[in-house]
Amino acid sequence: ITSSFMTEKEIVSEGYKLFPKEWTAAAYTYLLDNPRKLLDAYRTTILITVIGTVLGLVIMSMAGYVLNRKDFKYRGFFSFMIYFTTLFSGGLVPTYILYVRYLNLKDNIWAMILPGLVSAWSIFLMRNFMKSIPDELYESATMDGAGPFTIYLRIFMPLAIPSLATVGLFLALGYWNEWYNASLYIDTASKYPLQYYLYNMLANVQFIANQANASLGYNINIPLETTKMATICVTIGPIILLYPFAQKYITKGVIVG
Repeated sequence: ITSSFMTEKEIVSEGYKLFPKEWTAAAYTYLLDNPRKLLDAYRTTILITVIGTVLGLVIMSMAGYVLNRKDFKYRGFFSFMIYFTTLFSGGLVPTYILYVRYLNLKDNIWAMILPGLVSAWSIFLMRNFMKSIPDELYESATMDGAGPFTIYLRIFMPLAIPSLATVGLFLALGYWNEWYNASLYIDTASKYPLQYYLYNMLANVQFIANQANASLGYNINIPLETTKMATICVTIGPIILLYPFAQKYITKGVIVG
């Protein structure tokens, strides 16, 4: 935080310091030069984080619930098929062709949501957490006339809060830091997520600085390093607030899973 308020000259000559000699908001002035674009990037990131996390939790919790049921005859087959995806992948070219040509997701916000929606590791964490829930709860609910979805919703979901919080945090972090799929599939600047928008901004600052220094023959004072620090402050704020709420569940969810 303090480095983001340093002058470019001081941070280049003396490095990062806790107490700068001179304070300046030049980096934030540059970042907020076009607040509309920054707000659009925030909106996109918040949207894909919320949608992706909620959908991912629903899908993976259902998968974990089903794979844990001993009365599901094909659970071994489907468990292997899910595990198999951790060993092999189709690669970038087939994936790109699938998303662009067959799913028509070029320049579509779902191109940033679908790739991170399901994780084999998280499904198995959910399934293994389910093993700690006594089978007698399922049996008693079945005797009372509850169906599979009712048992999942009324018994599994309340008892699986630690695993849901753990997987939900992993999902949220992944979507909040999303930039790679945006670089592949998103063309419209207003649809850029926060990380990719700021990545492009830093790349532009670096390019401008290099071009100016090459043409003028001496270094000009463009806030490159301080802008990097300001970028970290801008992006880390909202997501770090998730940790205090999920912290008490994370350890239990990971260890039991």
